[in-house]
Amino acid sequence: MKDTFYITTPIYYPSRKFTLGNCYTTVICDAVARFNKMEGRDVFFLTGTDEHGQKISASAKAVGKTEMEYLNEMIDDAKKLWAMLGIEYDKFIRTTDDYHEKAVQKIFKELYEKGYIYKGAYKGLYCIPCESFWTESQLVDGKCPDCGREVIAQEEEAYFFKLSAFTDKLLKLYKENPEFLEPQTRVNEMVNNFLKPGLSDVCVSRTSVKWGVKVDFDPTHTIYVWIDALFNYMTALGFKSDDDSLYKKFWPADVHIIGKEIVRFHAIIWPALLMALDLPLPKRIFGHGWMLFGGDKLSKSKQTGLKECIDPRILVPRYSADAVRYILLREIPFGSDGNYTTEIFLSRFNSDLVNNYGNLVSRTLSMLKKYNSSIIPARFEEEEADKNLIFTIDKEIENVKKHMKNFDVSKSLASIFNIFSSANKYIEATEPFRLAKDEGKKERLQTVLRNLLESIKVGSLLLYPFLPDCASKVLEAFNINPRKEGFKSLNTNDLPVGNTMGEVSMLFPRLDIEKELKELSELT
Repeated sequence: MKDTFYITTPIYYPSRKFTLGNCYTTVICDAVARFNKMEGRDVFFLTGTDEHGQKISASAKAVGKTEMEYLNEMIDDAKKLWAMLGIEYDKFIRTTDDYHEKAVQKIFKELYEKGYIYKGAYKGLYCIPCESFWTESQLVDGKCPDCGREVIAQEEEAYFFKLSAFTDKLLKLYKENPEFLEPQTRVNEMVNNFLKPGLSDVCVSRTSVKWGVKVDFDPTHTIYVWIDALFNYMTALGFKSDDDSLYKKFWPADVHIIGKEIVRFHAIIWPALLMALDLPLPKRIFGHGWMLFGGDKLSKSKQTGLKECIDPRILVPRYSADAVRYILLREIPFGSDGNYTTEIFLSRFNSDLVNNYGNLVSRTLSMLKKYNSSIIPARFEEEEADKNLIFTIDKEIENVKKHMKNFDVSKSLASIFNIFSSANKYIEATEPFRLAKDEGKKERLQTVLRNLLESIKVGSLLLYPFLPDCASKVLEAFNINPRKEGFKSLNTNDLPVGNTMGEVSMLFPRLDIEKELKELSELT
């Protein structure tokens, strides 16, 4: 029986204003899911949309549509964008799905009957764009600490969840399970900012918001969006439904990968709710950093007015999905913030994708065709340069596996591209074009060509989860189907001698960066 692996993105607010930063988490999760499939696991990858709350209702009203009319258009647009980026999820959940709403009502009622939810009156500060309540001390310059917008004072009858009862349990969880929340900076934030001061009970229903899941035993109340949204990770698997087979198979989740701005909901409220229901907790929560544009975060609720080209709908058709995936996955240190500029993107395109990978594939296959009729040669007596290259490849295979266990996609890609750069240096050191002129060096030439082919094969297999389109084209020339075979050929000694290599068309065209910058500035 295969090991299972369940990975989730947070569910997104439906919008046509998706930027590169908004796509970051989903692309990461897609790469991690693909990698685990390549390792032979039974993977379930969940994403979706968060469709309830005051903000949705106001947005729909502003354009003269019903909530569902507005949402359906947004969801179609989001799915097209995910397809454009090559994202292959196993399920797309909408919190307006009937099965989800029914399950949330059952969960709310169970928490109420257990005594963890009670009725009271709420008076506090609320940020409509972020759909978050804040205390006065949490505000920054009197405004929402996440989006920087104004908050409003609200008072109304509400139900509350006894979050205050879980302070010590959460501190114990973090101490006894150091991998539960990562990186360590997120743990420090939760402990110092929320747990040590002591948790307060949280409002979990609204009477002033009508668009959402109703409390079935008190229908004047709408269940607060974060309670509604968090349980999507379980309801998507059939939790509290007639068929919970997927829930039994995949829960608890192996990892929730989320942005750092929503860590407190996932690392404090979410485990507390599960503890209250005596349910297993997710194994890991990883709160990644932000993609910064000119040193600032660009979010759905805060626009910086920058001129950078950050629209994937412009970048993908122009440069390919793989190129956009690469800049998202490579440039940002996982867990930390990372800077993006269009010039960085274009420079990476030329240096890494064109020079390092594309050029290696092109000139290796050209030499193989010219010097050995595209036939895969044997490996003969090895020299020091050969041993060093094979050592590097074997080392980087292990490094990639190690990094992926920590969801460090940036370091994984650095290791993969080190294989390609080592192979390029190997060409310069061994000079196969000179070997071809000496009949007495025929075996040496064949050894060099084979080692180059093994480098490309191994590197492309490792690259497939991250850049599936270009890696598939290269692997097809080796007659390898990564979807079916996974990492079966992830070694440097199994290319069948005598087989004919296929051809690979140009992977990435070289860019004139100045020309591209000028044209992109006219498009944005």
